[in-house]
Amino acid sequence: MEVLSPGTEAFNRGKKFKNYRDISTLKEYVFIDAREMIVECFRPNDNGVWEIYNYGEGDEVTLTSVDLSFPIEMLYEDVVLEAVEEE
Repeated sequence: MEVLSPGTEAFNRGKKFKNYRDISTLKEYVFIDAREMIVECFRPNDNGVWEIYNYGEGDEVTLTSVDLSFPIEMLYEDVVLEAVEEE
């Protein structure tokens, strides 16, 4: 799991994720947004192609590698999200 911040997001999504995809035992890679209630879960399918599963407010996050599901709000409990500025 990676908590994305403006300073780490590009690296985590880019080179780091590329390197992680080469780990044959890695079953999931999860990004948790620090600015919005967004979770992105990447899992390899049966052909080895990484697929994205997006979760937002009101969703149940499912981590298949550890057989765990929970409301996304649990991750953000006691977290104050800052307003995202439109570009």
